Amino acid sequence: MQDFIERFRAARVVPVIVLDDPARAVPLAKALLAQGITAAEVTFRTPAAEEAIRRIAAEVPDIFVGAGTVLTEDELARAHAAGAQFAVAPGLDPAILDAAADIGLPFVPGVATASEFMAAIRLGCRMVKFFPARDAGGIPLLKSILAAIGHTGVQVMPTGGISQATAEEWLAIPQVVCVGGSWMVKPILASL
Repeated sequence: MQDFIERFRAARVVPVIVLDDPARAVPLAKALLAQGITAAEVTFRTPAAEEAIRRIAAEVPDIFVGAGTVLTEDELARAHAAGAQFAVAPGLDPAILDAAADIGLPFVPGVATASEFMAAIRLGCRMVKFFPARDAGGIPLLKSILAAIGHTGVQVMPTGGISQATAEEWLAIPQVVCVGGSWMVKPILASL
C-alpha cells in the first residue's frame, strides 16, 4: 500500500462525513470520486458509520476511506474490521495509538497545542490532526508551532472551521498535507 501520508497528500482535501443512513455511503463516495476527491473520513458519531465504511471500502475501492471521531479502542477495532484504511481522533490518547499500531492501522490523533504536538511526536506519530484548527488559533498558531517543531518532520491535517475559501491558505503551509472539512459534502448529500 502506498504510504498513508502520500495518500493524504495526493487527496489534498478529506471530506468529513456524518451519515445517518449507510445506504447513502456508496452514492456519496462515487459522487466525491467523480469530483476528483479521493479520500473520505466517515465519522463514528452515528450508528451508521461502521456500515458506511464497510460499503465504501467494498464498492468504491478508489476512495481512501477512514474512520473519524474514533474515541475508543473498540471503535478503532470496528472501523478496521469494516475496512477503514486509516482512523482519526479529535484528541491524543496513547492507548488508541498503541491499539492502532498493534493492528497496523494508520492513526492520526488530534492536537491543538505545542505540548500536544510534542507528546504526539514523542509517541511516534508521523502525522497529526490540528483540531479544532480555526478555533484553536488558526493559521497563525499553526505556523508558530511549526516554526519551533517543523524540523521533526511531523505532517499536519488541519480540520475544524476550514472552508473552501480558506483551504488553499492552509495547504500553502509546507507541513500541511491535506485539510479536513465538510463544505464539499453538504451539497452532495442534499442531492442524493
